Amino acid sequence: MSALFSQGRLGGLDLDNRIVVSPMCQYSGERGVAQPWHLIHIGNLMMSGAGLVIMEATSVEAAGLGTHGCLGLYTDEQEQALGSLVAQARNLSSARLGIQLTHTGRKAATRTIPERWRGEPLPPEEGAWKPVAPSPIAYDAGWQEPEELTDEGIRSIIEAFADAAVRADRAGFDLVEIHGAHGYLIHSFLSPITNRRTDGWGGSTDRRNRFAIEIVRAVRAVWPRSKALGFRMNSTDWTPEGSTLDDAVDLAKALEAQGLDYVVMSSGNIRPGIAIPPATPGHQVPFATAIKRRTGLAAMAVGMIAKPEQAEAIIASDEADFVALARPMLDNPRWGLHAAAALGADIRYPPQYIRARPNNWLGFGFVHPDAKPPATTLQLDRPKSVSSWDRPAAPEKPSTAA
Repeated sequence: MSALFSQGRLGGLDLDNRIVVSPMCQYSGERGVAQPWHLIHIGNLMMSGAGLVIMEATSVEAAGLGTHGCLGLYTDEQEQALGSLVAQARNLSSARLGIQLTHTGRKAATRTIPERWRGEPLPPEEGAWKPVAPSPIAYDAGWQEPEELTDEGIRSIIEAFADAAVRADRAGFDLVEIHGAHGYLIHSFLSPITNRRTDGWGGSTDRRNRFAIEIVRAVRAVWPRSKALGFRMNSTDWTPEGSTLDDAVDLAKALEAQGLDYVVMSSGNIRPGIAIPPATPGHQVPFATAIKRRTGLAAMAVGMIAKPEQAEAIIASDEADFVALARPMLDNPRWGLHAAAALGADIRYPPQYIRARPNNWLGFGFVHPDAKPPATTLQLDRPKSVSSWDRPAAPEKPSTAA
C-alpha cells in the first residue's frame, strides 16, 4: 500500500492522502478580490488528486498586500468572492480547501511577477503605498524604508489576522495557514537581521517570537478546533547573523502550546545577498524531519518535491507527514492522479474524467509507460457487456465462494 496515498490528519481534518498543493500567488486579484481566474486555477487543483489545496497568500489588511494583484480578506466584498469560490470548488472533489493568511511587511508595494523586469518595487506613480515593519530597514537599495510599527499598530495587525480568520471560517475554508516565512512581516519580527527593536517586541529571541505567538493565539481563539491551523516558518536565515533551525524548533514548540496543528518548513529570503545553497530535489525535507522528531506537530515538507517515488519515500521513511508541491502542480495539474498510477494506488477520478483512468483508457500506458496502475474495476466507464475495443479488459472480481 502506498504511504503517500494513506489517509492523513491535520488538526480536526481527515485528508484522503498526504499530498498538499502549496499556496501560489496568481497576481490576478482586483482590489484584493478573487476573480474568475482564481476559480479556474483552484478548480483545476481540486481535481489534481491532492488531499489538500491551499489558496494563495492573502493579506489581512490593505497595507499588507504584496502587489496590486494580490488577494485580501479584510472586506465584505473579498469575503463574498472567496465564499463563492469555496462553494463551487467543493463540488469538484473531496479535497479539503485552505487559505494562507499573510502580511508582506517591508516587502509590500511591489510589481507583479510578469512586470518585475522593470524593477521590483512599485514607484509612487504606479500607486505605491507605505510598507510597515518592526524596524525602519529597507529590504534592498531602491526599496522604500518601511514605517516602524508602534505598539498600537502591532496589536492592530494581530487583530487583523484574527478578523481574517473569522472571515475565512465564514467563507467555508477548512484550514488556515499563517505565513511566517520568506522575509514577510512575521518573519521580519522573528529574525535579528530585521528586528532591531528594544521594546517588548524585539531584542531577545523570546521577545522577537512574541508577535508570531500572539497572532497564533488570536487566530486559534476564533478558528474552530474542528478545522486545521498551520504556520509556514523559516528553518534558517542561512547566515550566522540570522535565525537558526534551533530557533525555529523552539518557536514551533511555543506555537504548539498555543494550539497550532502543523508547520511547513521553508527557508531564506530575509534579505538579498545571503549565500543560499542551490536548490536540489528535497533540499528542505530535513527541516521538516527536525520538526517531526523534536515536536508533537505534524510536519509538512517542501522544496523541489516533484516525482511520485520521491514523495512516496519521504512519507514512507517518516521524514515528514505531508509533502507540499507548487510548481509541479502548475506543470501537471493532474499530478496526484498520475502519482497514484505510478505507485499502484487505486483512487477515484472526477466522474467527468473517468474515461482517462488507467482501467478505461488503452492509451494510458502509452502516455505513461512507467506507471504501474493496479488491476481495478473501480469507476468503469461502461458495463462489461459492452464492447471494449478502446479500453483494457476489466479484471474479474475475486470469488467470494467458500
